[in-house]
Amino acid sequence: MPKQTALLIIIIIAVAGMLFSGYLSYQELFAKSCTLGCSANKIAGIPPCVYGLAMYTLLFFVSLAGLVS
Repeated sequence: MPKQTALLIIIIIAVAGMLFSGYLSYQELFAKSCTLGCSANKIAGIPPCVYGLAMYTLLFFVSLAGLVS
């Protein structure tokens, strides 16, 4: 599989992950109701979906930088 194709697939997966974890983060932080019941699980006082959003955002930008270069 060519490098460009692999990076494009990773970018698509990262965008899907950002949308999903972003929705969950919004529900948890602003709407105060997590649809998956994750409000009891917190790591250092932060919901896990926020960590997922940060991870997928980082993955998106690293993949995008690899695609551009």
